[in-house]
Amino acid sequence: MSSNLFVITDQPIKPEEVSDKVRRREAGAITLFLGTVRELTYGKRTLYLEYEAYPTMAVKQLEMIGKEVRERWPDTLVAVTHRVGRLEISDIAVVIAVSSPHRKAAYEANEYVIERIKQIVPIWKKEYGEDGSEWIGDQLNQKTYPEGRPLLEDIPKDELNHEEE
Repeated sequence: MSSNLFVITDQPIKPEEVSDKVRRREAGAITLFLGTVRELTYGKRTLYLEYEAYPTMAVKQLEMIGKEVRERWPDTLVAVTHRVGRLEISDIAVVIAVSSPHRKAAYEANEYVIERIKQIVPIWKKEYGEDGSEWIGDQLNQKTYPEGRPLLEDIPKDELNHEEE
């Protein structure tokens, strides 16, 4: 699988570039998910976000998700680009493109990808709001980091499905 399908970047994401990676003659459907920075979260106003990632591990985990999708929906092709760094309100944080011969698989696979990203990909966000800033923790909001930013040690070992190079 081409690693250019799965990218961590500090540059603005162009959705059409991500969707072009999965465009192919046998695909009758391409779904595109754009995750953007919202202004209000649980009633609190966000000024901006900062995303951090462990890039090499994040790409490996994204590749693993792509493999899971192909096993579950054999005729699909997935591309994901996730942005890190400072993002303003309405900026695109993630783009997921899935192509498939038929729309149902493309929709289902796209939703699966975002849920798996939140479960296993080492990407963290810090919210800056009117009342200060805080690390949100994992992307499922199940873990917080009251002492500061997350560390690689904060990722459960069973979620690190990889071999060190």
